[in-house]
Amino acid sequence: MKIYAHRGYSAKYPENTLAAFQAAADLPIDGVEFDVHLTKDGQVVVIHDESINRTSNGVGYVKDMTLPELREFDYGSWFDEEFAGAEIPTLAEALEVFRATNLRVNIELKSDIFAYPGLEELVIQEVEALEMTDQVVISSFDHEAVARIARLAPNVENAALFVNTVLDVASYQEKIPAKALHVFLPSAVRQPVREAIEKGSIVRVWTVNEEEHAALLIGTGVEALFTDEPEKMLAFIKHTSVQVEG
Repeated sequence: MKIYAHRGYSAKYPENTLAAFQAAADLPIDGVEFDVHLTKDGQVVVIHDESINRTSNGVGYVKDMTLPELREFDYGSWFDEEFAGAEIPTLAEALEVFRATNLRVNIELKSDIFAYPGLEELVIQEVEALEMTDQVVISSFDHEAVARIARLAPNVENAALFVNTVLDVASYQEKIPAKALHVFLPSAVRQPVREAIEKGSIVRVWTVNEEEHAALLIGTGVEALFTDEPEKMLAFIKHTSVQVEG
C-alpha cells in the first residue's frame, strides 16, 4: 500500500508550506497531496481553507486578495515559531519541490465551496510547463471540475473525492469520468467501495493517521492512503509486510 503525505508532512511541519513539502520529498514514500485556490489576481496558490484565518496571522478569503497581499502574512508561526515567516506557496513553487523526485503529486482543486472559473486550465498549464503531466493526480470534491480535467487533459490522472460514497460508485466513476476514487476512511471498507475495487477502480483513502486504521486497509486492494504521519505509516506498513511475508 502506497503512502501519500497529506498537505506535505503536516504532522511535523506547517501544512501546505514549502517546509512541509521538502520534508515529504526527503522521505522514501510514494506521493504528496496538497490543495489549491485561486487568488484575486489569478494566481494558483497552495492552501487548504478558503480563508487564511486558520493557518496564518491574517484574516480574509484567498479569492479576495492578490498574491502580494497574501504574502504579507506569516503561514508558519501558528504551527511553531520555528517556522515564522513562511509564505503561502504558489503551485509552481510546490511542484518544483517534487519535479526531480519519483513522488506522485496529488493536486486537490478546492472549488467545491467557491467557484474558481479557469482554475482547471491554470493548473494544467502549470503542470505542463514543468513537464509533470505523468507525475500528477488532480482531484476534487467538485466533480464538475474532475469532469473538466477529463476533457481538458485526458492524459492526466483525475480523481473524484468523496466523504460518503454513492451506491454504485464504480458506475458513477465511469460517468464523470474519473480515473481514481479518493474516499474518506470510514467509506473505504463499505460494500460500494469494495465492489469498485473488484471492478478495477484505483482507490486511495484519506486521512489515515493511526495504525489500527491502516490495518483495516491491509489486503483490501486499496492502492494508497493519505496521512499526516508519513514516517509512522511507512514504518507500520513495512513492519506489517515483514510479518505477512514471514
